[in-house]
Amino acid sequence: MVSLLEKRQRTASVLTIFAIATFSLHILVLLLFIFQGLNIRQLSLRKPPNFVQLIDGKPVTNIDDLAREPEAIRQFISKTMISMFSWSGTLPPQTIEEVANPKSDLGILIRTPQGGSQKISTSSWIASFALSEDFRKGFLSTVAEMTPPEVFSENPSLVMTSQLVIKRVYPPKQIAPGKWRVGMVADLIQKNQVGGAKLITPFNKDFLVRAADYFGNPPNNGTDLQKAIYSVRADRLEIYEIRNLCLLDGYNNLNEDKLKQCGSGQTSDSFIK
Repeated sequence: MVSLLEKRQRTASVLTIFAIATFSLHILVLLLFIFQGLNIRQLSLRKPPNFVQLIDGKPVTNIDDLAREPEAIRQFISKTMISMFSWSGTLPPQTIEEVANPKSDLGILIRTPQGGSQKISTSSWIASFALSEDFRKGFLSTVAEMTPPEVFSENPSLVMTSQLVIKRVYPPKQIAPGKWRVGMVADLIQKNQVGGAKLITPFNKDFLVRAADYFGNPPNNGTDLQKAIYSVRADRLEIYEIRNLCLLDGYNNLNEDKLKQCGSGQTSDSFIK
């Protein structure tokens, strides 16, 4: 009888140890799943690395997420401003047929500071997504005031077009980590389609540019407008302020010392935000 009780106690002890071990193993597996899930989440939230193109064409990872190539910044400024101030009265062609017969640009209404509304071109509106959100709204109002209503005229004899002709884009000067100052000298040329009369306005500007967060690819069923906006943000840069660029001896001879002297009377604390 005693041996039977001892045998039962040993069996109960083994079962208890087995149950504790199994429970501990389940807890360990659960902790491993939680740890793995947290790692996967961190990877999903991590920004993709920047790549720098070497002379031999091999890309290498750039560990500084705020770094941008100077030439990429210059191209970003040029591309954005050309799209912003090129008004033709037609939409960019999306098919081969639209190259020969482009669609008319109906424009997009933007509220002006005076309380009214004026149209800007669709290309200007798309290009404006290269601006920071706090700066974009006010700048669009300025573009609306600059855009002649004749751009959207249905009368061929009244249609007016505009083109930004860039003469020079200065090398970017870093003013803070992930922020640069870029000067541009250009002319805004507006002309009538029929008469050919031209209006040339100097467009000399100082741009403050900063590195921006990554924007993922648009959905496969995204509209052409969505894809265009995503392509604008693909450069991972944004303009957050634009100021007039003062030239002393013409853009060909402008050096850094003259640029500082010219800006000394106009620069304020808001220049670098």
